[in-house]
Amino acid sequence: QLVESGGGLVQSGGSLRLSCAASGRTLSNYAMGWFRQAPGKEREFVATISWNGGTVIYTDSVKGRFTISRDNAKNTVFLQMNSLKPEDTAVYYCAADQRRQGLATAGGAYEYWGQGTQVTISS
Repeated sequence: QLVESGGGLVQSGGSLRLSCAASGRTLSNYAMGWFRQAPGKEREFVATISWNGGTVIYTDSVKGRFTISRDNAKNTVFLQMNSLKPEDTAVYYCAADQRRQGLATAGGAYEYWGQGTQVTISS
C-alpha cells in the first residue's frame, strides 16, 4: 500500500513537500514515480526515480522547481515542490514500478498506486 501526504493549499510561489510511504512493500525493490491529474485533464507524468536514487527524470514543466528523492531506510519517497504555480494544481499520486531501473514516464508501467493527495495553488 502506498500512502501520499503533504498536500494542501498554498499561494503561488510557495512550496510543498509530498511524501509517499509504503506499507507491506519494500520500496527499494521499485523505481518510483509521481503523477498528477488536474480537473478535466488526463493524468500526467511528473517525475520518476530509480530504485537507488541514482537516476531521476522530470517532465519539462517542473524541471528546476521540483525535486524527487527517496529514503529507502524509511521506505518513503518525496517530491519537493518549489516556486509553485496555479497550473500545478492537481491531485498528486505516487506509483511503484517493479522494474527497479525502469524510469518509466507512462502510467501503465507502474503496478501500484497511492490514493492521491490534493495540491491547490492560489494565484
